Amino acid sequence: MIAFSGLDGAGKSTQIDLVAKKHNSKGSKSLILWARGGYTPGMRILKNFFKISKQTSKKESDKRASSREKSFSNPLIRKVWLSLSILDLILLYGFYVRIKEFFGVKIICDRFIYDTLLDFRLNFPDEKIEKWILWKLLLFISVKPRKHFVITIPVTESQHRSKLKNEPFPDSKEVLESRLNAYMKYVATDKTALHIDGTHKIDAIHSEIIKELNL
Repeated sequence: MIAFSGLDGAGKSTQIDLVAKKHNSKGSKSLILWARGGYTPGMRILKNFFKISKQTSKKESDKRASSREKSFSNPLIRKVWLSLSILDLILLYGFYVRIKEFFGVKIICDRFIYDTLLDFRLNFPDEKIEKWILWKLLLFISVKPRKHFVITIPVTESQHRSKLKNEPFPDSKEVLESRLNAYMKYVATDKTALHIDGTHKIDAIHSEIIKELNL
């Protein structure tokens, strides 16, 4: 398993697709796995179960966001939601990925556990999620990536690329700066993380990644 992290617009999806094509050209099966805490398959099923009606307008979407924020102000609801999110990540990275790898599938993760930790830190700063026993269990039981590529670009470039892609809910400048600082600190302290400069040309980045993977 390998993983990709980084700011929005950094070029993760492009590089992931190129690596998947490289695997396929060599006759290997590959699976691109996108997952972040609260947005895993199990959590989506749970959300759909409790969803009464689909949101069809921006006004309804804003109302739903406001209701969600109000719900999360309740400590019990917040802790239950976070616990379920972590449990589903345990099932995903601890069991599902292992089963797929057992059958020879090459897993390419679009975002990984650290991205979820950043989300939780930004959205629930008082919870200190990394100290939870469930979170420590997730780290212990999850399959570790052979390589974890962290692609970064300047905040202004991330904002520019998000506009070009018409991102519906882009991060604010402050949030992007917090994420970028966290990613840089992560690659400086974690030996499995490999920093990639996303401002380089696509082919140059791809060549760097392929070289690291010995493909």
